[in-house]
Amino acid sequence: MTTERNEPWREALRKSMKAKERTDIPRVKMPELAPDVRSRNFEEVNRGLTAEQALQEAKRCLDCPDAPCMAGCPVEIDIPTFIKNIERGNFPEAAKTLKATSALPAVCGRVCPQETQCESQCTYLKLKKEAVAIGYLERFAADRLADNDNHNNQSNHKNNSSDIKVAVVGSGPAGLSFAGDMAKLGYTVTVFEALHEIGGVLKYGIPEFRLPNTVVDVEIEHLQHLGVKFEKNCIIGKTLSQSDLDDMGFKGIFVASGAGLPNFMHIPGENLNGVLSSNEYLTRVNLMEARKTEADTPVWLGKRVAVIGGGNTAMDSVRVARRLGAEQAIIVYRRSEEEMPARVEEVKHAKEEGIIFLNLYNPIEYIGDEQGRVKAMVLQKMTLGEPDASGRRSPVPIEGATETIEVDEVIVSVGVSPNPLIPSAFKGLEVSRKGTIVVNQDTLQTDLQTVFAGGDIVRGGATVILAMGDGRRAAAAMHKKLAANQ
Repeated sequence: MTTERNEPWREALRKSMKAKERTDIPRVKMPELAPDVRSRNFEEVNRGLTAEQALQEAKRCLDCPDAPCMAGCPVEIDIPTFIKNIERGNFPEAAKTLKATSALPAVCGRVCPQETQCESQCTYLKLKKEAVAIGYLERFAADRLADNDNHNNQSNHKNNSSDIKVAVVGSGPAGLSFAGDMAKLGYTVTVFEALHEIGGVLKYGIPEFRLPNTVVDVEIEHLQHLGVKFEKNCIIGKTLSQSDLDDMGFKGIFVASGAGLPNFMHIPGENLNGVLSSNEYLTRVNLMEARKTEADTPVWLGKRVAVIGGGNTAMDSVRVARRLGAEQAIIVYRRSEEEMPARVEEVKHAKEEGIIFLNLYNPIEYIGDEQGRVKAMVLQKMTLGEPDASGRRSPVPIEGATETIEVDEVIVSVGVSPNPLIPSAFKGLEVSRKGTIVVNQDTLQTDLQTVFAGGDIVRGGATVILAMGDGRRAAAAMHKKLAANQ
């Protein structure tokens, strides 16, 4: 007979047996397009989980009482709850949980580095096992919502818009996240976008084989359903000034104009035809349809293309070049592969698609032909020295060790700087030495009382999810300030 005294023991045993069953389930593998197929088109590489795969992966969650995964999520998604809803087969409720704190779950499920954020805190890693595939499950739940075409029915947050108007400068992840939260709080929100498409870096910076535009459009439609208004082809600082926004009655402004100014290395030959930034290259291809022969702003379809850099943008650029017909698509990176900031998955995909990696090389000169077009580059062989401020070992040139290789296009992807337009147009903003807007780190408020800022214009270049986290924090802080003034 079971007694009250031994019942806790039995419960503990039951839970331990359940945990053992869960930990024996292998992590799901994301289905992918075959490399020889995908390297010739722009279809999405990762194909998404089936319902059966998602249910199986959700069963792996250990129901950790302290939910360590949530500590790694900048937008504070209730990860255990959305995963449990998937395990129960309640996919709409899982999506509803995601939407409660994330304006862009289908985007984040595709491009966020979960391996260094939520999944890096998973208890499975302490057990020397693979983390729960939180990103895959996030994408699954968000996509099921879109596939069922019922996302509007799930959006129960819409309030009657108040008379308080707030403006958002830029429609990238920080701006969209901010707009979503402020709309849920009842504000009248208008997002001003300089380009002809809404989405910012999500549209112009990330190729469709990683993030289809249709996915971004669905998320934007959700925001429109919440009441967010969008104004395209409007450059704040040019089309409209700060005083114009004040005259239009906006009581708060969130600056999320990004970091769209490309960095270069300032080496000989950098002004040759055929040498361009990854920003220009990806924007032309992703947003201006440059891969079409009749495009208004075409790109050179290089056959021997070198991309300088080792981040996700470099991987995107070199994989685009491959899809545009490059016979040799090369990554040139001055450190080793272990130091590459790109996601491990992106490096894996690039290798599968035939990308050549020249690690521990750094360009020191580009050589042109008689017509002024790049035809070759001189590479300096590097070795790794002592760690730098970031903790990575610093690349050191090997004296006299150079190599010249033929190229007909070079795409430079060595970082970006903040867009200087807003800092120069908004009088009184404090700007750092690097051109970023200085904010209160807790509230993201600038030294102008009605102006807040976040994302790359503050960080100088970061991930989608960190920018979204900034948007949420700024929305909470602005709401507190505006509510106090009522």
